[in-house]
Amino acid sequence: MATTTPTAGETSNQRSSGDTRLRSWNAVMAVLHFLQALGMVLLAEGVLWPVTRTRYGFNPETESIFPETVSFIDANLPLLVAGFLFISALAHAIIATNRYEAYIAYLDRGMNPYRWYEYSVSASLMIVVIGMLAGVWDLGTLVALFGLVAVMNLCGLLMEQRNELTDETDWTPFWVGVLAGIVPWIVIAITFIGSVTASAGEFPQFVIYIYISIFVFFNLFTLNMALQYLEVSRWKNYLFGERMYIVLSLVAKSVLAWQVYFGTLNSPI
Repeated sequence: MATTTPTAGETSNQRSSGDTRLRSWNAVMAVLHFLQALGMVLLAEGVLWPVTRTRYGFNPETESIFPETVSFIDANLPLLVAGFLFISALAHAIIATNRYEAYIAYLDRGMNPYRWYEYSVSASLMIVVIGMLAGVWDLGTLVALFGLVAVMNLCGLLMEQRNELTDETDWTPFWVGVLAGIVPWIVIAITFIGSVTASAGEFPQFVIYIYISIFVFFNLFTLNMALQYLEVSRWKNYLFGERMYIVLSLVAKSVLAWQVYFGTLNSPI
């Protein structure tokens, strides 16, 4: 995004818009995320999902080693789902209260680091939940999925920091983020194929719906950033893109949470 220094009037208008609307937006989003997280904790059945780890096994008869999968821990799925909702609720609450002036100051500069800090945790936890539902249960793989999505979102932070004062947009952080972000979806797709093949086509349909819907939402975040930096239509105003991020975050997390709930947390698969 070619960055130009706003005039005093433009800065005043931008701050006025933020002061009158964005505090309320963030406060409302904090409440909506919190209520959904609380509902997940109170309404969902205590479904435990296996997390495994791989180690060497030894066959004394052949005196050979082989990979062996062993149980590591049973993760509480409702708490994982509630987790990314609680994280978003906390982030919005902080922004709407004691970090609000700093938040507005960042927006005037065409950036919001708080968004990327929150996404690097909440979106990463979302991909872990999707991976586990698809059959990715290995601890190391789940940690890698979490880390890659965290890197993807921190690339968004670098994109905004790097281009704050540039005359010509540097898309390098954007494309690095895209590369990091697509790998977890490929890993999950590979697991899908293996699970469907092993089960002779018997596979929970809601997991496929989750994969498709949240994949689309993740790409809408990417599109939102691209439109901001290309300054297309209403995205010329950074605050419009900020509101789109806020709406997309709420909808994506809500869609994932309630698809999981109705798919497995209120009845057996």
